[in-house]
Amino acid sequence: MPGNRILGASEQRAARSTVPAASPRRRGSARQFWSKQLHAWHWISAAISLTGMLVFSVTGLTLNHAASIGAEPQVSAMTKQLSPAGQAALARGQESGLAHLPSPVAAELEAATGITAGQGEAEWSADEVYIAVPGPGRDAWASIDRASGRIEAEVTDRGAVSFLNDLHKGRNTGTAWFWFIDLLAVASIIFTITGLLLLQLHARKRPSTWPLVGLGTALPVIVILFFLHV
Repeated sequence: MPGNRILGASEQRAARSTVPAASPRRRGSARQFWSKQLHAWHWISAAISLTGMLVFSVTGLTLNHAASIGAEPQVSAMTKQLSPAGQAALARGQESGLAHLPSPVAAELEAATGITAGQGEAEWSADEVYIAVPGPGRDAWASIDRASGRIEAEVTDRGAVSFLNDLHKGRNTGTAWFWFIDLLAVASIIFTITGLLLLQLHARKRPSTWPLVGLGTALPVIVILFFLHV
């Protein structure tokens, strides 16, 4: 019957050749889609982490050579006097059981010494109130005599390199910098992973891709296994 005619060999080959014709196009379309996505995420993460990665790379060098980078700490010691109003606020703060300095006292301390106490925890004793205010690249403390209102304070500035090194370590940098480091870490991870996937996409045209990736992976492993404690 005409509906059940058996196809000839040439007709069968022609029919088979038309079936997968769309498959390469679909594969090419998917490849283009993922290539665009990876490039987009790669440059966005690079833009976000660019300055941070540069700072952390430079401070990695300064930390690694900290012993050979000379820096003379600048120490400033001072003696000031709390006003009668400040002394009264200090007494009220002790009576109310505050863990930090009362706001008027903190404002006077900052105006007199440059030390920003804020909501930092203070140590209250029978004779004095002591507060330490460390920061990146600096240390500061103040002691206030509860009877006389006498302020003794000291500020130590260890220089710009120490400041940058403390930023690298997140030492005494506060909550905002803590979250910035997390954001930078996530952006750097995205940058690295998308870079690796882009390498895979273009590896066929660049034969040296995987040998270089392997070298970059092997170097830290070799150092850790054979030279870490030397």
